[in-house]
Amino acid sequence: MPELTGSQIVIECLREQGVDTVFGYPGGAILNIYDELYKHPEIHHILTSHEQGAAHAADGYARSTGKVGVCMATSGPGATNLVTGIATAYMDSVPIVAITANVGTGGLGKDSFQEVDIAGITMPVTKYSMIVKDVTRLADALRRAFRIAQSGRPGPVLVDIPKDVTAAKTAYERKEIPPVERSSAQITDEDIARAVQMINGAKRPYLFVGGGAAISGAEEEVTELAHRLHAPVCDTLMGKGVYPGTDPAYVGMLGMHGTKGANLLLSECDLLLVLGARFSDRDAGNPKNFASQAKILQFDVDRAEMNKNVVADASVSGDLKLILQRILPEIKEKENKAWTAEMKAKQALVSDEIPEDRLTGQFLVKKVYEVTKGEALIATEVGQHQMWTAQNYLFTKPRTLLTSGGLGTMGYGLGAAIGAKVGNPDKTVINIAGDGCFRMNMNELATASRYQIPVIEIIVDNHVLGMVRQWQTLFYGKRYSNTVLNDHVDYVKVAEGLGVDAVRITEKEEFGPALEKAIASGKPYVLDCMIDPDDKVSPIIPAGHSNDDIYDQKDMAHWQDQN
Repeated sequence: MPELTGSQIVIECLREQGVDTVFGYPGGAILNIYDELYKHPEIHHILTSHEQGAAHAADGYARSTGKVGVCMATSGPGATNLVTGIATAYMDSVPIVAITANVGTGGLGKDSFQEVDIAGITMPVTKYSMIVKDVTRLADALRRAFRIAQSGRPGPVLVDIPKDVTAAKTAYERKEIPPVERSSAQITDEDIARAVQMINGAKRPYLFVGGGAAISGAEEEVTELAHRLHAPVCDTLMGKGVYPGTDPAYVGMLGMHGTKGANLLLSECDLLLVLGARFSDRDAGNPKNFASQAKILQFDVDRAEMNKNVVADASVSGDLKLILQRILPEIKEKENKAWTAEMKAKQALVSDEIPEDRLTGQFLVKKVYEVTKGEALIATEVGQHQMWTAQNYLFTKPRTLLTSGGLGTMGYGLGAAIGAKVGNPDKTVINIAGDGCFRMNMNELATASRYQIPVIEIIVDNHVLGMVRQWQTLFYGKRYSNTVLNDHVDYVKVAEGLGVDAVRITEKEEFGPALEKAIASGKPYVLDCMIDPDDKVSPIIPAGHSNDDIYDQKDMAHWQDQN
């Protein structure tokens, strides 16, 4: 049995796991690992411009491929710069393994140069975090990290390794890594029978699809269930693409910026079937009034989500795909023409008309869908452009929308797009960003330029922090405190300075040809698109209100007059 250094063991464990790409940034404490990585060109390393970009890239790689994303950073600020990306992955159940190196074991606890307790810092935002102080335990710790990241409800795991451990030697034996089994231990016959009874007894069933359905790969089963029940289907931001956005039974996204139809149907159904959704406050509004007239049946791999935000009448805990495979043979096909008619009536409720005489965020997203024929991988930042994307791009496959849902991380999208393109080289990858978000990650254009990663950055440029300003307009008396970005930054010149082709777009007819040119170029590209700062996302449910209180802009004006 050969003896290897800790650094060699790290690389061998990555090879065991089939890792082909690592995103990171080197530094003193992690130099031993980087020196060993230099000898293994089969593991492609992407040097990002900032460690946060590395974490987001690992996240985008994982979301789009279903594999574990890997990022690395050195001690101290290198490690702490990963934290936002790790927390983003944690909130959205994304499997990443973050490998950090710390000061030597003799320097731990002594305020040594660039020493932080990164395992302690990340404990609340990881599935598991650990520091490995004994090289004989390193291989098993890394294998455990990958298993934890993928099992049950996925999520990030952090492994911190002191520098002297990366240099120490121990015997190493390569192991074959078995596939992670789907979670089935908590699925009981009684729970399945109760679920079947509730579904077969419902007259107006309604399917609510969340991110857990995408993680489980349950899109075929979800679609079969919806068609068998002739039931309308809504989704969360994380559930986009599980049920095709082009299907006649799809009524849109539920929640704060979902469609009127999706939200109002909650008051009409008699059974809400919740498939891998966790009742986020952005989806459920006021939980006391959420679907109060309906029975709620919840399927989720994480038992901790049962009855946490909204109390369900029954639930089944386990992998969603396995649950649906157990249930589907027992489900009777049903058709309720009155319920179908109600669905179509709610679908017809259209919010504010989109201005046709100028460039708008909605137009941009619809044109992206048209040009890419719905086949692109779409990343977003967070804000108005994110909601316009969710509302106007018809996602038909899971893992094609990469966006920070739970944490709402501005600056997420460009790193995620880079990771997604590396993991899916044959796909068109587009990041849709607001100008406020672009300021937080535009340094990653240098990463795309360095490796000639052909991601397309569309800046929905309104010179304001759009969503925050929208709230100031609606709820804060138009007091625009620190949300106006009308300064002298030229994003086209910034992009060109970082080695990326860019063009500014001010008219509708310019955008389609520019996007086609960007895609055909095979290079990273920036399209800086000017829109009106007063454009708003609608409809909207005011924070804390029930899903029935969904207003378009005319409704909101009336609501403001009454309040």
